[in-house]
Amino acid sequence: MTHGLRAGARLIVWLAWTFLLLPLQLLALALGQPDRIPLIYHRGVLRIFGISIDKRGVPSPSRPTLFVSNHASYLDIEALGALVAGSFVAKSEVSSWPLFGLLARLQRSVFIERRRSRAAGHRAALAARLDDGDSIILFAEGTSSDGRQVLAFKSALFAVADRARAVQPVSIAYTRLNGAPLPGRLRPEVAWYGDMELAGHLWNFLGLGALTLVVEFHPTVAARDFPSRKALADHCQRIVAGGLSRALRGSLTPRDAVVPSEPVEISRVCD
Repeated sequence: MTHGLRAGARLIVWLAWTFLLLPLQLLALALGQPDRIPLIYHRGVLRIFGISIDKRGVPSPSRPTLFVSNHASYLDIEALGALVAGSFVAKSEVSSWPLFGLLARLQRSVFIERRRSRAAGHRAALAARLDDGDSIILFAEGTSSDGRQVLAFKSALFAVADRARAVQPVSIAYTRLNGAPLPGRLRPEVAWYGDMELAGHLWNFLGLGALTLVVEFHPTVAARDFPSRKALADHCQRIVAGGLSRALRGSLTPRDAVVPSEPVEISRVCD
């Protein structure tokens, strides 16, 4: 199948799937059951987009949990949304994006602005959601990268970590395309960062073949065990960076040769 035909077919099926589940999520929200439909939706999107997830470790069952992850692409949202029942923290501009903004609102995303003057309000909003028992998914770098490194985690985003029962670092690594290690020249086709235009990037991605992501859920920690939120942020950054490095190294060898630094559960999700 040519790039254009594959991209067009995936786009049509994705839009159909999206508009099929939109009214179901509206109903679920009205019934006070907001989490189930997003899990089903994101798992369907992964299949439509040809994405397989190698899941390592176990998502925290505690509620609320603050999940803290690195960030390389909008595809991270599909991956974590398929594995975690929770809401994302997103920049405020996303709320006004066509369709994507609607999807983010339907998943009860918490929108934040980067202005220092709004920090107190954002902390209060996040604290209220955690106090209500809602798990939150945070991309702690505050931006996305090319997926080959983890940027420093912004400690300000950890200001409400003490309201969560657990904090769980999560590593996301883009490792394989069509079964072979993802070459560096194609990383910009899956990672979305800098000033890349969204629509064109999405179209190019949809024309690619089968993509494999490694998502590793690391052991949980508690905010109270750290002397400051910066110490917590630094710890999470080191753990996530280590998981990313292991996954990228492992993509160069047979999967059985990957030896994680700690015991993990490995399973295949969304073949």
